[in-house]
Amino acid sequence: QVQLVESGGGLVQPGGSLRLSCAASGFSFSNSAMRWFRRAPGKERELVAHISSAGGWTNYADSVKGRFTISRDNAKNTVYLRMNSLKPEDTAVYYCSAIAHTIYWGQGTQVTVSS
Repeated sequence: QVQLVESGGGLVQPGGSLRLSCAASGFSFSNSAMRWFRRAPGKERELVAHISSAGGWTNYADSVKGRFTISRDNAKNTVYLRMNSLKPEDTAVYYCSAIAHTIYWGQGTQVTVSS
């Protein structure tokens, strides 16, 4: 059974930091590229960051470039999203996604940036 379980979301003040985690199981994690998406209220889903299966290549949305860092630990079957200098417009539900022989999705974790 495939599972992607996100954690680490919460309420943070503008300028603060959070680290999201996504624990994967049930598929070949080390052979799968991983992505973080987000969906803000009233907006379309946005691809935030992408990391290759071995972690050697990453890509970011312009809106988060220089503030967010995606990484992975294949020994722990976990992908991370480090978010610094958070802004109110980063408020969204954040989802991790695996690109395996099909696309898998987690259930999401809420990130709220507010003073």
